[in-house]
Amino acid sequence: MIDKNTSLEELAVLVSNALEDANVAATLSGGAAVTIFSDNAYISADLDFVSSESSKLLESAVQSIGFTRVNSSRMFEHPDTDWYIEFPPGPLGFGETYVDAAKLPFLETKFGPLRVITPTLCVVDRLAACWYHGDRQTWDQAIEVAKRQQIDWDYVYAWAKNERRSKDDIDKLRVEAKSK
Repeated sequence: MIDKNTSLEELAVLVSNALEDANVAATLSGGAAVTIFSDNAYISADLDFVSSESSKLLESAVQSIGFTRVNSSRMFEHPDTDWYIEFPPGPLGFGETYVDAAKLPFLETKFGPLRVITPTLCVVDRLAACWYHGDRQTWDQAIEVAKRQQIDWDYVYAWAKNERRSKDDIDKLRVEAKSK
């Protein structure tokens, strides 16, 4: 089922489905969401599924598709793919804003449904990483997503205001996304 030719998006769906089958709530976020929403303009090395579930339950769910835990971490690897899975602990949050993952729609992909943040939340996630971790590449990732996806800019502005950030940053992001 999983081999060297499995794409990141297909792998994300397989993992998401294994988690759903085990009644585990976990939402794809981070760089893998950027990969999917940027049409592979950025390629993530891992798949971050944010979850508040126990490590034991997460392990049981992904073992069903061949993943094994790395040491005692919340990281799992598979012998037939270079991508690994990480499970950052929930709740799903972006700066000081938390989102009820259960209210997010599934993304319908050609491989099946995927529990993943929305493109708008993907931009917000990348901005949070840029602002709070000083990671410049996440700014560029936000641009790649904004170039290719419909973004709810009113939400992004309101989120930035809640984070006590200037709307000028959002204006700049929008200009850069249009010019590239």
